[in-house]
Amino acid sequence: MSGFYKRLSSGIVGLVLSADSLWLLSQDKIHLGILLPLVIGIFLIIYALFFPYFQQWQQQSRLCSNLWKWLWAGFFAWIASVLIFFGYIQCNINSDNTQQPTKAILVLGSGSENNKPSPTLQKRLDAAAEYAQFHPKALIIMTGGLSFKEKTTEAEIMQAYFKQTYPAVRNPIELEAQSTSTELNLLNSKKILNQHQINLNDPITIVTSDFHSIRARAIAKHQGYTQVISISAETPLYIRYNSWLREYFAFLSGWLLNEY
Repeated sequence: MSGFYKRLSSGIVGLVLSADSLWLLSQDKIHLGILLPLVIGIFLIIYALFFPYFQQWQQQSRLCSNLWKWLWAGFFAWIASVLIFFGYIQCNINSDNTQQPTKAILVLGSGSENNKPSPTLQKRLDAAAEYAQFHPKALIIMTGGLSFKEKTTEAEIMQAYFKQTYPAVRNPIELEAQSTSTELNLLNSKKILNQHQINLNDPITIVTSDFHSIRARAIAKHQGYTQVISISAETPLYIRYNSWLREYFAFLSGWLLNEY
């Protein structure tokens, strides 16, 4: 690729990544899947603007040239690993059979905004409501503690949305309102399940986002849930791939922390 096209493509990709991240930040969305594309985007814009200086630097010595090549090779290898992970998610987002019997439905939290579920969390609740219609006797557990800047727990916000939006769904509902992570969601839900005489060997459904289903199932099995049923909710398009990128790092950190 000639220098002109390298410069042009870097500038365009950098502007797109930066604009997307800045828009999401303006919507009070902030996590690694948003901040990292912004950092990459800014670097690509700087690279495009000062392309001749970067070219001169790498031509100073063989060491500089090799270092520059290795940096780009490492970057593209990382991009390839992210794309492979995205493909892995895409191939595993199908929900299990909705007709399969279940004793409980755990709905995992995903943030709230102004005492309302975030768009991602709304998708999870909508999926849970649709699924609950097939299992009217199953216990529903809303999970999630206090979010940043909120005075009401996620679990309470989830319950309010659920009852207001789906009054016809009459399943018993319990709240797990202490946790701030998937691991704690599932760990604290054990106490509620036990109170309702539901054993971890019983079929238990986990409702979460498509990108999160794989890790949530793995964490649940690590904690002793033996018959996990997954229901995957679609992630809103405007934040889908940022969320998937965040999950890439969460998946790695979960493995390092022995969460599954």
